[in-house]
Amino acid sequence: APTGYAWQEAFAWHFGGMSFHERPCMRTIFVQPIAHVESPESKRRIHSLLHVSGLLKETVLIDSLSATTEDVLRVHSKEYLARLTEMSKNEGGDGGDCAPFSPGGLDIALLAAGSAIGMVNAILDERITNGYCLLRPPGHHAERERGRGFCLLNNIAITAMHAIEVRGLERIVIIDWDVHHGNGTQQAFYDSDKVMFISIHQDRNYPLDTGFADELGQGLGLGFNCNIPLPPGSGDGAYREAIRAACSLAETSFGEQKPQLIMISCGFDCSFFDPLGSMMCHSETFRYLTHQVKELADRCCSGRLILLHEGGYSEVYAPFCGLAVLEELTGIRSKVQDPYLEEVSMLGHQDLQPHQQQTIHCSLEKVREARKQKLSMC
Repeated sequence: APTGYAWQEAFAWHFGGMSFHERPCMRTIFVQPIAHVESPESKRRIHSLLHVSGLLKETVLIDSLSATTEDVLRVHSKEYLARLTEMSKNEGGDGGDCAPFSPGGLDIALLAAGSAIGMVNAILDERITNGYCLLRPPGHHAERERGRGFCLLNNIAITAMHAIEVRGLERIVIIDWDVHHGNGTQQAFYDSDKVMFISIHQDRNYPLDTGFADELGQGLGLGFNCNIPLPPGSGDGAYREAIRAACSLAETSFGEQKPQLIMISCGFDCSFFDPLGSMMCHSETFRYLTHQVKELADRCCSGRLILLHEGGYSEVYAPFCGLAVLEELTGIRSKVQDPYLEEVSMLGHQDLQPHQQQTIHCSLEKVREARKQKLSMC
């Protein structure tokens, strides 16, 4: 079965204002306004390169329908949705912590979440094997009661809850390789044993108060949450080691039973060129990450794999990362060459470093100990 693809021009119409320094404490006459770093261009240019490469012709375009109120309320509160609705009908506003949007912004966010639901339905109905949702606004920071970090609705959590509550799935793996911690997704499933959540991120980038290795889940969810907070400066070697570890952990998350669906929060902000990260990944890193999770899906759930776009703010480089991911999903190589690959791959310390390996090892050991603790309590 082919690869699905979702993109709507409306996603590019989401507007977050002129500067990403939105917190009141950041407002000063000495910070000259800039275009918001979460702009349409990095996403639109991904879509453009996919089109020019010819790869889009090899995918199945999945129609987008807006998420319903019922879909949203499986993850977010009525009060939060009511606030978003009121602001969206008027002058727009901020969904919480650094999540600004303009009038009509909620409608676009609902379309993004609905696109992901449509993609997962297509996968579960076997119309496609895997799919990529190029979404905007992103979602993994959005919490139950507030938006955070450019995110209004938690697209991946809403989609996973749809798969559980509507489609009857009981074993889902979510891997988040955005450079920032997926705090909202962690919150949504922190006490659930139906979702194994694994976040590979830069230590204490955003948010500053979540993403630590000792956040392991609670209650039924103990041992179903794994954070791998990589040190700044981590590159291709560290990410390759981290994704191998994550896939190994994911495959054994549900004991003798295998996961039924693999979901990815896919951010390209751990690339060397990204303005909001301090990592050194390149396009081949993302190809390898995708290869690993695709193999995991093949082993566990007949290839059922969905990737939801999160961050990635380099307008020049994010398109090459996105192309590598889609080439891996489709199994088709285009004629496009990454013109920056040789230079970035030769940067010092691209190989796995001992302190990075130690961080990955410690994160997995904490999860294994939590699982032993949970078994001893049964």
